[in-house]
Amino acid sequence: MKSIRFIPTGVHAYFDYIGGVGLLAAPFVFGFFSVGGAAVIIPMVLGVGLILYSLLTNYELGIPGVKFIPMAYHLVFDFVAAAFLALSPFLFGFISKSPNTWLPHIIAGVAVIVLVLVSQTRYQPRASALA
Repeated sequence: MKSIRFIPTGVHAYFDYIGGVGLLAAPFVFGFFSVGGAAVIIPMVLGVGLILYSLLTNYELGIPGVKFIPMAYHLVFDFVAAAFLALSPFLFGFISKSPNTWLPHIIAGVAVIVLVLVSQTRYQPRASALA
């Protein structure tokens, strides 16, 4: 049976950094910065967190010599953060605001959950051409 996990860790890594920047920019891009509160704080904190734990993850775009978070743990962090992001409009009551405020939270959260489910769980570095 073919594995459902077809996204290599290197591709996932790019999504991590793009997603982190996207979360930081979301309140400005979607125009809900003026709403303030949890609607703004949650994506920004999760964006910073995503970038930080991505730098420490043992995969292609982690910092060499500092990569101590295994990819499997990284995916657990992603899943928990994404579920929290998707549920945040309900948990913090901003579902009653404009869809521009709550819809990005739900879409991004669900998209990351799907990404986690299809991403490979192990970084397999390529053998060096010089070896």
